[in-house]
Amino acid sequence: MDRKLLLLINQQWTSPALDRFMAAVSSFDLWAPFMILALLILAWKGSFIVRAFVLTALLAAGISDGLVCNPLKHLVARPRPHQEFSGIRQVDLARARLRLLALSKKPVVRISKADPDAEGRSFPSSHVVNTMSIAGLAAIFFPAWGWAALLVPLLVGYSRIYTGAHWPSDVLISIVMGAGVSLLCAVGAQLLWSRLGPRFWPHIHRAHPRLFPA
Repeated sequence: MDRKLLLLINQQWTSPALDRFMAAVSSFDLWAPFMILALLILAWKGSFIVRAFVLTALLAAGISDGLVCNPLKHLVARPRPHQEFSGIRQVDLARARLRLLALSKKPVVRISKADPDAEGRSFPSSHVVNTMSIAGLAAIFFPAWGWAALLVPLLVGYSRIYTGAHWPSDVLISIVMGAGVSLLCAVGAQLLWSRLGPRFWPHIHRAHPRLFPA
C-alpha cells in the first residue's frame, strides 16, 4: 500500500505545473528566510500571546529537530524511495544563486536508480514534523483561526511524497509526531510560565496568567 500510494503521487498524479509548485513547497531553503523574518517581526511587534507563541514555536522546532527527528533518522535508517527503487521521480528546484530565482526556471526532474548501499534517512520527515509542531501550536494559541495553519504540514507532507523524498507512511507518522511535539511544548511552556512568571515577572503574569486559551 505504501509503495502503491507513492507511485500514484510521484508518477501518475503529476504535471509540469505541479512539479514547479511541489518543488517550491518542499524547498526549506526557499522559505526559511521568509519564516525567520516573519518570526522576528512577530517577536518585535506582536502582543504578549504572539510573543509567547514565537518562543514556544522556536522551542518546538529545536526539540523536533534535535531530540526527535535526527536521532530517529539515524536509529531507523530507512532508505528514501529514490534510494530503494529505480524509476522514482526526484523533483527539485533548479539551481540559482538566490533560491527565490529558481522559481523562474524549469524544475529539475531526475529518475532514480536504486542504490542498495545508500545510507537511509527517510523516517521521520523533518519537514513535516517541524511544520506540524508549529502549526499545532498555532491551533492551540489562536483557536479562532490557527487551525488553518494545519493545511501547511499537509501540503508539505504531500510535496515530500511527490518529490520522491519520503514514503507516505513517513509523512503520516511524522504528522502525528509533530502534533505530539506541539502539545508537549504547549503544556511545558504553560507550566514554566505558571512557576516562573509570578516570581520574575509578577505584573505581566497577573495580566496574562495563561499563554493560550484554556
